[in-house]
Amino acid sequence: TQRGKVSIALSSHWIKPQHMTEKNIKECQKSLDFVLGWFAKPIFIDGDYPESMKSNLSSLLPEFSEVEKKYIKGTADYFALSFGATLSFQLLDSHMKFQQLESISLRQLLYWISSEYNNPQIFIVENSWFVSGSTKRDDAKYIYYLKKFIMETLKAIRYDGVNVFGYTVWSLLDGFEWHRGYSIRRGLFYVDFQSHDKKLMPKSSVLFYQKLIEKNGFPPLPENQPTEGIFPCGFAWGIVDNYIQVDTTPAQFLDSNVYVWDVHQTKKLIKVDGVFTSKRKRQCVDFAAIRLQISLLQETHVTHFHFSLKWSLILPLGNLSLINHTLVHYYQCFASELLRVNITPVVALWQPMAENQELPVSLAKYGAWENPETIQAFVEYARFCFKSLGDHVKFWITMNEPSMKNLTYTAGHNLLKAHAKAWHLYDKEFRRSQKGKISIALQADWVEPACPFSRNDQDVADRILEFDIGWLAEPIFGNGDYPQVMRAWLHRRNSIDLYNFHLPYFSEDEKKLIQGSFDFFALSHYTTTLVGWEKEDALKYDHYLEVQMINDITWLHSPSRAAVVPWGLRKLLKWVKSKYGNVPIYVMANGIDDDQNMMHDKLRVYYIQNYINEALKAYTLDNVNLQGYFVYSFNDKTAPKYGLYSYVANQYEPKPSMKHYREIIDNNGFPGPETPELVCPEEIALCPECHFFRTRKSLLAFISFIFVAFISCPFEYITHCPFCCIPLGNLK
Repeated sequence: TQRGKVSIALSSHWIKPQHMTEKNIKECQKSLDFVLGWFAKPIFIDGDYPESMKSNLSSLLPEFSEVEKKYIKGTADYFALSFGATLSFQLLDSHMKFQQLESISLRQLLYWISSEYNNPQIFIVENSWFVSGSTKRDDAKYIYYLKKFIMETLKAIRYDGVNVFGYTVWSLLDGFEWHRGYSIRRGLFYVDFQSHDKKLMPKSSVLFYQKLIEKNGFPPLPENQPTEGIFPCGFAWGIVDNYIQVDTTPAQFLDSNVYVWDVHQTKKLIKVDGVFTSKRKRQCVDFAAIRLQISLLQETHVTHFHFSLKWSLILPLGNLSLINHTLVHYYQCFASELLRVNITPVVALWQPMAENQELPVSLAKYGAWENPETIQAFVEYARFCFKSLGDHVKFWITMNEPSMKNLTYTAGHNLLKAHAKAWHLYDKEFRRSQKGKISIALQADWVEPACPFSRNDQDVADRILEFDIGWLAEPIFGNGDYPQVMRAWLHRRNSIDLYNFHLPYFSEDEKKLIQGSFDFFALSHYTTTLVGWEKEDALKYDHYLEVQMINDITWLHSPSRAAVVPWGLRKLLKWVKSKYGNVPIYVMANGIDDDQNMMHDKLRVYYIQNYINEALKAYTLDNVNLQGYFVYSFNDKTAPKYGLYSYVANQYEPKPSMKHYREIIDNNGFPGPETPELVCPEEIALCPECHFFRTRKSLLAFISFIFVAFISCPFEYITHCPFCCIPLGNLK
């Protein structure tokens, strides 16, 4: 008469084996049997308890008669499931886990229920997680748990064929959480337990859930759909290798000694004393390591290659009193060989690394960038590099990815002045003759407000972007001084706390020196971070900047837990344009780590495909002046897990991601059926020899024709010299 449905609501956890052994898997099954199967199997299968319970509990477990089994079996119209922290994780006795690991995966639990109980209709009647009792209305962590659970439910329906027909969030409002009391919150509405009227106020999570219901899930967003199109003529397609493989071992051809091969006894070469051959000058072809690296780069079809010099090895004492001429010659050869195969070298003068920040020991020992004397030392080093390598290098980076987290404000201050002086040095003394360009490369990951509906979280994101990027970018690309947001924040912190972080001031002359010291904006981008203002996780909370780092657990992550968020690159490029105008931009490094054991590095293929596509959107849709894109990194030998080439047993092997990147380069982007063909003017050869031959194609063709005619004709029929028309009989 009422046409309704009735069932029992069962709570469960999900469990996974410590190790993928048969014993551990059986223990996981037993744990689920004891928690969920205890009631589910009698109702949904055969009216009796799971075998694992009967064998483990023996006489402690009552028995059903056959009549009772038939009576109990099938007494549910659907499977009502409760899954959440308090239901299972906190209240579950530890011995019920059978030493296995708990997991928050709802999708796997739904699939297990479907497989175990004959694909019943499932209604999720209670599901959520919790946040700290001190969290107020911007409950970002709760949002991302909710997002994960509902996404996993949708995946279970679409991909696993699980018959889920309803979902219920727990709970409507904050309340008394049993043994946890008021120390946690799980409501969509905030309750101030200290107030008299206990007024309900909607949290960010209720806005998120409301919009999710309106959309009935997660429909594809137009801005996240791939776009078709191509990049402009002359777009720089590059690869990064922080430090190239340097092997200056002399070639055998440079050895002036004479050897005899003892083929009968020792089977070795024996040097003949007192006998020498004439020495010859060292040539670039003598470096076998260069030939190998160049050949690998040619395979990728890139137009640019970005690497850093080792300041600490070129000038070990930090000045020109001792120069490693062998290493400098190696760099000269490497750059010239790149040019020979039409690959433009992009060279960074300095890149900080962990040990001594890659500074000469004498500079690192006496304060590094804290010491103002390092400024002039860098300028002299830059002058030496411009003189030594400037004929081959037309694309310079002064400093590559100075780490914001490891820089003090004083060190950053000196670093900016060193960059500016090096830029002006090149501009005044070398630019006219060498015709190159120079700038600084900054690491710039995107920062997104954790709660998209929160003004406070947006303010935090804006502040972090200024501290992470604007700190060094604003003086160079902006007004010549640090961001006002930084100065205001540090003034506030120093006035109310024990902090004493002094942000130095530039003189007017220094501002003029630094402002505009760039030819382009170079940025390295790898991932996106979520930030909020509510303190939730003490381990990821920055008290100095009052920011909570938050992880969206639905995002794709690399083995090192770096988030894969392609749209973050597009937002960053738009932000740079909005802040610093229509400056030419190069994405100087962009990459992800992957499992080295994976033959098909699908994550890196996905990463490259989607990040470049977002860069294309920035160029075509947002009119960002994007001039180039570089993948990080060249190979696993110099950057383990990041390389486009694997390195095993002294052999380099291209990964699928390298071939995929090469395909994008060959297409200059992602052309579609409607994409107009781009006709680019022929590039001028970079090497003088190449230019000579290119401009004399007709002459070469004529000479080739005469030569072929000469050698293909029988000699007795040739009566005259083809070049001078003199009868052959008269030639002596």
